[in-house]
Amino acid sequence: MAKNHIQNDPFQNQNGPFCVYRTLIEACSDIPIGRERRGEGNSGWSNEREEMGICLTWKDVWVTASVGKNGSKSILEGLTGYAKPGQLLAIMGPSGCGKSTLLDALAGRLSSNTRQTGEILINGKKQALAYGTSAYVTQDETLLATLTVGETVHYSAQLQLPDTMSKKEKKERADFTIREMGLQDAINTRIGGWGVKGISGGQKRRVSICIEILTRPGLLFLDEPTSGLDSAASYYVMSGIASLDKKDDMHRTVIASIHQPSTEVFQLFHNLCLLSSGRTVYFGPASAATEFFASNGFPCPTLMNPSDHLLKTINKDFDQKHMFEIAFLFYQVNELNSGGAETIPTEEVIRILVNSYKSSEMNQEIQKEVEVLSEKDTTATNTKRKHAGFLNQCFLLTKRSSINMYRDLGYYWLRLAIYVALAISLATTFYDLDKNYQSIQVIVESSFLMFVSSFMTFMTIGGFPSFVEDMKVFERERLNGHYSVTAFVIGNTLSAIPYLMLVSIVPGAIAYYLPGLQKGFEHFVYFICVLFSCLMLVESLMMIVASIVPNFLMGIITGAGIQGIMMLGGGFFRLPKDLPGPFWRYPMFYVAFHRYAYQGMFKNEFEGLRFTTKDGGSYITGEKILRDTWQVNMSYSKWVDLGILLGMIILYRVIFLVNIKTTEKLKPIIVSFMSSSGATKRKMQIMQNPNATPLQQVQVV
Repeated sequence: MAKNHIQNDPFQNQNGPFCVYRTLIEACSDIPIGRERRGEGNSGWSNEREEMGICLTWKDVWVTASVGKNGSKSILEGLTGYAKPGQLLAIMGPSGCGKSTLLDALAGRLSSNTRQTGEILINGKKQALAYGTSAYVTQDETLLATLTVGETVHYSAQLQLPDTMSKKEKKERADFTIREMGLQDAINTRIGGWGVKGISGGQKRRVSICIEILTRPGLLFLDEPTSGLDSAASYYVMSGIASLDKKDDMHRTVIASIHQPSTEVFQLFHNLCLLSSGRTVYFGPASAATEFFASNGFPCPTLMNPSDHLLKTINKDFDQKHMFEIAFLFYQVNELNSGGAETIPTEEVIRILVNSYKSSEMNQEIQKEVEVLSEKDTTATNTKRKHAGFLNQCFLLTKRSSINMYRDLGYYWLRLAIYVALAISLATTFYDLDKNYQSIQVIVESSFLMFVSSFMTFMTIGGFPSFVEDMKVFERERLNGHYSVTAFVIGNTLSAIPYLMLVSIVPGAIAYYLPGLQKGFEHFVYFICVLFSCLMLVESLMMIVASIVPNFLMGIITGAGIQGIMMLGGGFFRLPKDLPGPFWRYPMFYVAFHRYAYQGMFKNEFEGLRFTTKDGGSYITGEKILRDTWQVNMSYSKWVDLGILLGMIILYRVIFLVNIKTTEKLKPIIVSFMSSSGATKRKMQIMQNPNATPLQQVQVV
């Protein structure tokens, strides 16, 4: 079938009708058709691209992860390799071999609980990748479920591309990228998620790729780009990625971890890095991998996918079954008069291949090539590019977030329905409160105000799952430098204000007038403002929790616990002067926003009123009730309490901003410290074992 297909291909057929065009194209480009993607080599047009693109080299890279209190596990062991402009490097291996870890190490994205040693150079220098010069497509599709495919890519283009480009140019870039990934038929379909039908998992992966190639990065990292795709979609996606540099003349360096490519996809790879248990089994031209395996006694059977054979040979997860198959291959390639085949464990097969590669001429050539590339200095290709301006980022993020909040029923609309039902319940329970002075009546009215400012706002934690999804999208986009943290915080805050005002006004009006609270529009406006401030404060608090605790179940428990403690220290359940000093009075009574909400609500309701006593012959003022019954501080007005609440909203948002920025700044420091600590330990171990064999010499503890 393969031969017939080639013979029927008009470009491959030497006698076909397109042979003249083929000759003309080859003559103009100096690149034979059918060989431009394989890059057999280091000759031809690749040398020019090396000078213009980004060269990435790594030498003796070790990565260990902490296990338990004092233990550690080696994930990568002394890896060396390179990636050149205009070439596609595939990182392959069985599950758990370290593909994603190597990709994260090269991209500078290792987590803080890992230690990295070795040398990773960009264009011959140790430097951070600048914005716009690199992009990373993660394995998880973290996208806003309520947006369509077109909206997702268009908003990303508006944010990532500089203001020097017009909106029309940005839209054309986005539409072109969508067509390149074959998503034009799904452009008006929502991404979809929980409870919302949307595009398939494979289409989500292609949307993620679209977003990251909008800026035409010179270095592209892809973590399992074909997972969730069928064989045809996998080929078209990888073919499009491999040929991007020919369409935009960007001389792109592409590094992709890939699990099990088809034969057609495997043929797109220029170089192959094959890993097993963190060790290099093979690094070199992809076309020579099967020959390397065959030279060590593990030939690829006829008509078998080369990638299937490579992975099957070095996969030790199913060792018992695999031992017989490897033995059968040995029986085929060795002398048949030996009387039978020797059974070889997969671990031994891996050891044979690893040692063979270490002693091979190919490994020596790779080492020399890494040295040559490490001496190059082409830093001009790693200059930071511009994206949208700060004000434009704030506007776009506000608009995008507003659309997401409007379409996500669980964000505000479900809460609005719950609040309305709760307000009706409150209003009917406390209907037509009397104004006669009785201690029990004052407590009932105060309890109503406390319930509104505490338990109604407590329901805001119901939107925490939506906050977590927003944070996941933000973390992905922020890691790739799409916009600033400040713009995200401002956009999220501004987009939430209209919905929180709606949630405050509608239930607030129901809960205010039916119980017969103090008449006057000013009092109603103050009541709504305090309710809005409490809702905004709880939402800000949950955003802080979401930035620290990404798990929504743990986050809800944490947020509920914090609010419960604040309510206890707010001065209602126990009067301020009766609160225990060490914690509840200092500092909880002054830190809890419930204190200012309670006092503001009480002042708004009781100030200016006179209540008749039991005998009906005298009156008692509301101010006296506030001072004597609730121990409210009457030295300042209720507007000061509202001002403090508004100031706390700003403070909480600033804490949210500082927390994110601090995490960004501290993570590289922690990783660097852990790496230097790991390097010191490894050097000490080497000095203690100077006569160890190469396989035993380097042991990471």
